[in-house]
Amino acid sequence: MASKLLRAVVLGPPGSGKGTMCEKIARSFGLQHLSSGQFLRESLGGEVGVLAKQYLERGLLVPDHVITRVMMTELEKRREQPWLLDGFPRTLGQAEALDRICELDLVISLNIPFETLKDRLSARWVHPASGRVYNMDFNPPHVQGIDDLTGEPLVQREDDKPEAVAARLRKYKDAAKPVIELYKSRGILHSFSGTETNKIWPYVYTLLSSKIPPILSDEEN
Repeated sequence: MASKLLRAVVLGPPGSGKGTMCEKIARSFGLQHLSSGQFLRESLGGEVGVLAKQYLERGLLVPDHVITRVMMTELEKRREQPWLLDGFPRTLGQAEALDRICELDLVISLNIPFETLKDRLSARWVHPASGRVYNMDFNPPHVQGIDDLTGEPLVQREDDKPEAVAARLRKYKDAAKPVIELYKSRGILHSFSGTETNKIWPYVYTLLSSKIPPILSDEEN
């Protein structure tokens, strides 16, 4: 468990490696990795989940009021815990909702070149039930088109198809700009640029080590 009640967010466009980065941080610093995508999948049986499902099935971003309700419920349960948010906030409205329940200590922004993201997303396939993600270029399944753990078929989401990717990235950039400006103005934003998570990681590790003591060394992760 992290010794300080650290509240951090990892921002980045689709395909930037946010999930991988968060897993590394969570392991190395004892923070809970809170993924908005995971909470959405878990909420699908409930009232808010039914709303969310209508958007997810059409490959659309879940609207602010729906994702905010899901995330606020989960964060309220974790008032006394250190955590790391992945996939939230995506918009200024979401950032303002987050402000109402806690104060962030640190925001990490991943800046990945547009072309890298386009290639990465177009090669991405997912296992719908678990959200497990494969990349045909650098993290393919053992058997093409099949999930390693369940043997169930993988799908390419509509919004990962090449023609949809460019529009998604533009949309993300427009929505994220005011969020990034907000955290920059507070002096808590730290941006990291590169094309590979493993190369960005040592810099992120050094930054976090200056805030809380690590429980794993850089090399152990």
